[in-house]
Amino acid sequence: YKTMRALIEDWRKQWGVGAFPFLFTQIANYKTGADSNWANLREQQLKTLGLVNTGMAVTIDIGNPDDIHPTNKAEVGHRLALWARALAYGEDVSYSGPLFRQATPEGSSIRVWFEHHGKGLVAKGGELTGWEVAGADEKFVPATAKIDGNTVVVTSDVVTEPRFARYGWASNPECNLFNGEGLPASPFTSE
Repeated sequence: YKTMRALIEDWRKQWGVGAFPFLFTQIANYKTGADSNWANLREQQLKTLGLVNTGMAVTIDIGNPDDIHPTNKAEVGHRLALWARALAYGEDVSYSGPLFRQATPEGSSIRVWFEHHGKGLVAKGGELTGWEVAGADEKFVPATAKIDGNTVVVTSDVVTEPRFARYGWASNPECNLFNGEGLPASPFTSE
């Protein structure tokens, strides 16, 4: 995050035109070794959206697990164009999939809230996948998740008092949360 922030701030300073829109693509799904830190890299990229006038195309659903470069370049371009239309041109378009806002413990479950839920949250292809929860010990275990309005409620028989939730936390995760406009949710951790 610090490096990306420094790059954006430096380019804006050097070019002297203010906080121009800066768009980037989040790292796609890709099979790597067990010691890989790709999930954390995606989280750092997600945090970059905290800088004014930035946009991030999520590609967790269209990557090529055997090649770091997604072959579906048209969809990557389409998602970046949606951000450009909103940020640079002020168009009223749905430009992002669901982005983590907060997680609230509710007894034996945890409720996850999102920005950019659009026409509603959707589990593409069936039941939600890619969810984990952890208690105070911060040891994550696989969890069951269900859409409830514009939130997701996550539970696990192993963690009776969840404090943290995460989604798509792997190099090549199986995750399928989208908004009604067909844009994927970014992987995240509430930790």
